[in-house]
Amino acid sequence: MKKFAVILAGCGVFDGAEIHEATLTLLAIMQQGGTYQIFAPDINQHHVVNHLTGKEMPEKRNVLVESARIARGKISPLKDFDAGEFDALIIPGGFGVAKNLCSFAFHGADCSVNSEVAGAIKDMHSKKKPIGALCISPVLLSKVLGDVELTIGSDLGTISGIEKMGSKHIKSTHGEVVYDKIHNIFTTPCYMLDANILQIFDGATNIVKAMIKSLK
Repeated sequence: MKKFAVILAGCGVFDGAEIHEATLTLLAIMQQGGTYQIFAPDINQHHVVNHLTGKEMPEKRNVLVESARIARGKISPLKDFDAGEFDALIIPGGFGVAKNLCSFAFHGADCSVNSEVAGAIKDMHSKKKPIGALCISPVLLSKVLGDVELTIGSDLGTISGIEKMGSKHIKSTHGEVVYDKIHNIFTTPCYMLDANILQIFDGATNIVKAMIKSLK
């Protein structure tokens, strides 16, 4: 059984991890015969958004604590991540990736990446283990690794940012997976496109299938 590390960015599309992408990624891992362990950095999230109104709320929340909602409490702080214990790393999307795990939402190509997130990516990459990223999460790989090939779908603004960080962008549509064979990186666009939950399931399933196939 292949063991995946999954990094979450909170809970909720506008300020955390995208819940459909996160949950369907976990489901896909188990459907393909794998297991997973969930991680999140123990940090305050950038802000809290009322998902009913779209307005910012005057309160603070913690990324690890909020991610634990999706993980049903079974989650570890990212500082405890050990690349040697896992076969693959995968990161679902959501605005929390661009706000909490890095600052791409605010600074674009000049963004910074949380040191624990960057460390996990670098450790897995140095061991030549597969890394997967859904939706907006490929910006993390672009910033940390630079000259890699990936996709976020077809959003021109995000594509520009990725290319400024030195990466090659491949346009893609629902369910498609872009595989960088040199760097062992897998990406799929999910909600970076106008998508429904079935299309998200296809994307999550296809990326996990491709990652597991690369491990055989």
